[in-house]
Amino acid sequence: MLSLNKIHHIAIICSDYEKSKHFYTQILGLEILQEVFRKERQSYKLDLALRGNYVVELFSFPDPPKRVSRPEASGLRHLAFETDDIGGTRTFLVSQGIASEEIRIDDYTGKYFFFISDPDDLPIEFYQS
Repeated sequence: MLSLNKIHHIAIICSDYEKSKHFYTQILGLEILQEVFRKERQSYKLDLALRGNYVVELFSFPDPPKRVSRPEASGLRHLAFETDDIGGTRTFLVSQGIASEEIRIDDYTGKYFFFISDPDDLPIEFYQS
């Protein structure tokens, strides 16, 4: 029987490394664990943590192809973060110039949530715990 402990990390390839680094660290507040430039690939690898837990690998590659996101396509749909204050989270993001959907209620759980997009249009959900 397979025994998994948790999701270790999510890997994201960005088109503009500095813009995405700013978004994930300065806007979302993820902490930098390690940043490495891999000369042979002309690529950065940035390991990011949330509250000390490694969660995101941010990669840069020269001229990565655009990934289809909308309309819904097969593959990873979105990245979701849990928050205790959905209204405050949305207000903060909007104050940082981030376009945001309105807060909605999940029909199945009755919990509040909304979406934004990262600099590469990756959907990011915020879900109230």
